[in-house]
Amino acid sequence: MDIKRTVLWVIFSFSLLMLWDNYNRYTGKPSIFFDATPAQTTATPAATATGDNAAKTADVPTAATVPTANNASGTGVPTGDVTPSKSEVITITTDLMKVDIDTAGGEIRRLELLKHHESSDESKNVVLFGVSAQHTYLGQTGLIGGAYPNHKSMFTAVPGVRTMDNADQVQLVLQSEQQGVKLIKTLTFKRGEYKVDVKHDVVNNTGAPINPSLYMQLVHDGTSLGGGSMFMAATFTGPAIYTDTDKFQKVTFESIEKGKIEHALKGDSGWIALVQHYFVSAFVPPANTPREYFTKKLATNLYAVGTIVPLGAVAPGATASMDATLYSGPQESTRLEAVAPGFELVKDYGWLTIIAKPIFWLMIQIHQILGNWGWTIIVLTIVIKLAFFPLSAAGYRSMAKMKLVTPKMTDIRTRFKGEPQKMNAAMMELYKKEKINPIGGCFPMLVQIPVFISLYWVLLASVEIRNASWLWIHDLASPDILLGAYDIFGFHLTIGILPILMAISMFIQTKLNPTPPDPIQAKVMMWMPIVFSIMFFFFPAGLVLYWVVNNILSIAQQWFINEKLMGGSKAAS
Repeated sequence: MDIKRTVLWVIFSFSLLMLWDNYNRYTGKPSIFFDATPAQTTATPAATATGDNAAKTADVPTAATVPTANNASGTGVPTGDVTPSKSEVITITTDLMKVDIDTAGGEIRRLELLKHHESSDESKNVVLFGVSAQHTYLGQTGLIGGAYPNHKSMFTAVPGVRTMDNADQVQLVLQSEQQGVKLIKTLTFKRGEYKVDVKHDVVNNTGAPINPSLYMQLVHDGTSLGGGSMFMAATFTGPAIYTDTDKFQKVTFESIEKGKIEHALKGDSGWIALVQHYFVSAFVPPANTPREYFTKKLATNLYAVGTIVPLGAVAPGATASMDATLYSGPQESTRLEAVAPGFELVKDYGWLTIIAKPIFWLMIQIHQILGNWGWTIIVLTIVIKLAFFPLSAAGYRSMAKMKLVTPKMTDIRTRFKGEPQKMNAAMMELYKKEKINPIGGCFPMLVQIPVFISLYWVLLASVEIRNASWLWIHDLASPDILLGAYDIFGFHLTIGILPILMAISMFIQTKLNPTPPDPIQAKVMMWMPIVFSIMFFFFPAGLVLYWVVNNILSIAQQWFINEKLMGGSKAAS
């Protein structure tokens, strides 16, 4: 029993520490466990690469078309090798997204997801790519290796349909020619897809061979997205690079700021991406094609991640083509798996991925039958409870026996007070006589902790559950707010039914467990339901739903075992 109390003390103390740390982070104070947000310095932009890679990335234009004090709209043509002409923003609308492409550079300047709205405002759709005074997110491609068209060049758009309507796809063709080298960008948008086919055709209209390379890069500011709860784990926002050799690698904006190289530089496969909570954008070059990877700082608080793919020698009058894929949309597992090998890894399940992925797979199977994520979580809880039933039952039997012998344990503590060796010997003799395992009651709790943490990350990372409703809950990925939201002690507190049910269920469980002989420990055990319930006010409703159902099942199981054992003991006496 002492071991169980020690485990509970550790969990309770760690929870209080995490509460304090998250409150500090929420109020802008430094964290105990996490690094601070990267500083926004005015250092000279530098590419994080070496050798040949550094030489090539240096050729990629660094003057991003971002708004300035004299160009707040961000629609002006940047200085450099740009044809003096007026740019045009072309809007492509499909069944899933609305995309703005600027003929100045042929860059993607805005991408709106029509099927996903903001959690804080259902009237607004989620916007990934975009340019404003506070935020920059762009998709850029071009040629390097000579005076060739790039994302600062002026393109012309071939006339055509801009809205999908009843068609299966819609295309946008952009053309730019510079000193006899013509670049044709063809973007193909397909119905029901967040994948965009991006084809680059390089036509050599000069009298000599050329040897260009194609670059594809994503540009993003280093500012945190914000908007999360102070008790929710911070999700990763930043670049990612994948190769078959080095696998999935996250790159922080802070490491780019410091000029650190913390990712693969070359490969024959893979992709580059910008990851954020629930959503991701990525450029995927064709498989089995040599390419280089780079990250670089473009300006103050502005960074890029990209890939460079050599097109090989192009003879006079010849054309070289390169097909690639741009994915920009939700981190839905089935869609991610269809994009490229390893792309599903952008969905971050934390350090317990090995448990979280099977849990999510099981949830998908249950959801296909029930069609509702709330009921799916309830059935999942029952399945997990049944899977651990033998172990849990053994633990509860041990706790029930401990409760029966609590008076004897209290008597031993009283008789041998001040004599710890004799007290421990008497306790061990009692355990042996009563056939009690003193640590048996800890196992159900210890086993559920990894499952609880894994499910937390599943609910936190799965966009499938975002905005999913169940009974009175409108979003299982957000806190339950049925009873209202209030500003208390300087932070926003949402009050819902599920956390209250959680407190009641924990209180009942505490009553079913043996009362600690130590008065201080007894008081702590009584306060634990309240403390944990405060935490659960900020947790996703789906997670609280899981824990409430789990507690109800545990109470029923523990009550049955207690009644069975204690009833049998009374009958025997």
